Amino acid sequence: MLIIELIIVLAAIFLGARLGGIGIGFAGGLGVLALALCGVKPGSIPFDVISIIMAVIAAISTMQVAGGMDYLVQQTEKLLRKNPKHITLLAPIVTYFLTILAGTGNISLSALPVISEVAKEQGIKPCRPLSTAVVAAQIAITASPISAAVVYMSSVMEGHGVSYLHLLMVMIPSTLAAVIVMSLLVSWCFNSKLSDDPVYLARYEEGLVELRGDKIVEIKPGAKLSVLLFLLGVFSVVGYAVVNSPSLGWVTTPIMNTTSAILIIMLSVATLITLLCHIKTDAILSSGTFKAGMSACICILGVAWLGDTFVQANLGWIKETAGGLIQAHPWLLALIFFFCSALLYSQAATAKALMPLALALNVTPLTAVASFAAVSGLFILPTYPTLVAAVQMDDTGTTRIGRFVFNHPFFIPGTIGVFLSVLFGFGIGSIIL
Repeated sequence: MLIIELIIVLAAIFLGARLGGIGIGFAGGLGVLALALCGVKPGSIPFDVISIIMAVIAAISTMQVAGGMDYLVQQTEKLLRKNPKHITLLAPIVTYFLTILAGTGNISLSALPVISEVAKEQGIKPCRPLSTAVVAAQIAITASPISAAVVYMSSVMEGHGVSYLHLLMVMIPSTLAAVIVMSLLVSWCFNSKLSDDPVYLARYEEGLVELRGDKIVEIKPGAKLSVLLFLLGVFSVVGYAVVNSPSLGWVTTPIMNTTSAILIIMLSVATLITLLCHIKTDAILSSGTFKAGMSACICILGVAWLGDTFVQANLGWIKETAGGLIQAHPWLLALIFFFCSALLYSQAATAKALMPLALALNVTPLTAVASFAAVSGLFILPTYPTLVAAVQMDDTGTTRIGRFVFNHPFFIPGTIGVFLSVLFGFGIGSIIL
């Protein structure tokens, strides 16, 4: 039965990858149905993860309609154009911090066109800064104070002596250091000269490459206010979690957990932006960020439910076969997270499906926290929305998917970034935890 169940899971994931987009979530639900027909009890639905994404996306979408996203893109473009020669280093740092503050990598989509244009103007292959920027946004999810993955990770680690504050103290410096080192290695070790790329030269001769120069965007009156309100919401979430942290002991019985705090604060932020910036709510529903976020919720619903169903049904066998091996070789946990995240399509979904299993195998808190960044292997298969968008936005043709699927410009930077994040996580975690 184990083999049959595994075949069902892999078939559902393959079907979802073929359907693409929201179809991945649909196929996950079909996989749960197939397992149920085989007598397997459906696992837990990740409602907490989905609700956090919904609330955060609601606030970001409201900020986008108010013009806040345009304002952030404008500031990003100013920064990159002031230091264009260092775009391969600056671009991932920008998308890293955007994701840290927003709790979702979708916010990096707005910066990708700017990154591509500035790279072209400097004669740099856009694939270099685009690849590092996309990877940085994915890794940053595991360090964002308001991401569903971090909030879930904090909730399961509280019982093992690792508070929300301790988790961020490990994840933020380790992932940021990894992103910077990764970007430097890509700049130093790979040819970034655009004129050396034969595909670009052919497209340039055909007139398929354009330079748009500076793009003038009209900033709405309430744009800055919407960004300010959103940032206040983010800092409020962090402040609440810190004040109510068991490790500090300031509040013995918190009125609510961090998940509830995020939901309340983010929905309140969306309300304030709507009122103070005079936004029509219908426009929020039709915004690109809202559509992408709700699509992500369906994907996580199906895929994470499928993964949890399979894991819970075979937990005994997994413990028996993998427990001793992972305890003897802790780095294997990061490897499992890395490859499973490419199939589960979400950092939060991967953590939700596999972290309880890891803790059930009695891994140390240090191993669990340090390996957490490895759930960012979404770039392995070139199907993730930000990755696909980066390919489409590069009209030079340097950001392209190879014939063998895995030979794309995101794979090497991403693998380096995740490896360094885990390595730095073990180092910093051994000091803090």
